Amino acid sequence: MAGNLLIIVLVAADWHLHTPMYFLLGNLSCLDTCYVSTIWPRMLDSFLTRNRSMWVNSCFVQLYFFGGLATAECYLLAAMSYDRYLAICKPLHYATLMDVRFCLQLASGSWIIGFMVNSVTTYFMTHLVFCGPNIIDHFFCDFSPLLQLSCSSTLNTQLLIFILSALFGLFPFLLTLISYSCIIDTILKIPSSVGRKKAFSTCSSHLTVVTLFYGTIIIVYVVPKNNMLRELNKVFSVFYTLLTPLVNPFVYSLRNKDIKQALKKTVRHCVGSS
Repeated sequence: MAGNLLIIVLVAADWHLHTPMYFLLGNLSCLDTCYVSTIWPRMLDSFLTRNRSMWVNSCFVQLYFFGGLATAECYLLAAMSYDRYLAICKPLHYATLMDVRFCLQLASGSWIIGFMVNSVTTYFMTHLVFCGPNIIDHFFCDFSPLLQLSCSSTLNTQLLIFILSALFGLFPFLLTLISYSCIIDTILKIPSSVGRKKAFSTCSSHLTVVTLFYGTIIIVYVVPKNNMLRELNKVFSVFYTLLTPLVNPFVYSLRNKDIKQALKKTVRHCVGSS
């Protein structure tokens, strides 16, 4: 939380960071802050108070915000990979193509699509009948554990979730995959090893976060479940609900020299003012 909030403050305060890349990065930090806040405070409260009960409406609220923010993160990561594609593969056209208006459209579109899609799925989930066991085999209200508790037919809801996931979840993944395929192809064509290293360093951290995020999501939601994977499902869920927001400020941001300079400048300003 502290790392992501620090990134938001630095991007907003330092005019040197008012560029498309850092604007998208600030949005990612904001999204991760909200993302963590939907799951972990409630879970930590359960650890401290031993109270593991949760109101049904609270469960659906958590489901709505978690799903909306997770979908928004997919699109935001795709937007950031497209930004890196333009910077590396089309550097002469970067300033023209990635202008302020287009950058705002990418960021706002990610948030809007995420919550719009999840509004539909959550609406259908709330119309299921729950009359059997009321124990969720998970540490938060996710789609699959809730579907398993329903005593009504979930076929239509599962089909809807599958179609929406294919339409709106597969697109940002493919866009990210295509962007990095073009980036890697361009980097390999750079004649000097120094140039290749410099170009790769601009996107290596983002690639690490994308691999971690999509890798765990694919294991949890796409790979067919055997007995061992069912047992490890909650472990893998920790990766994209906690580990990705945790490593983003450190792997992707605080190692960046522009962020470091902005942080030093802010610290000197605060010390000088006091």
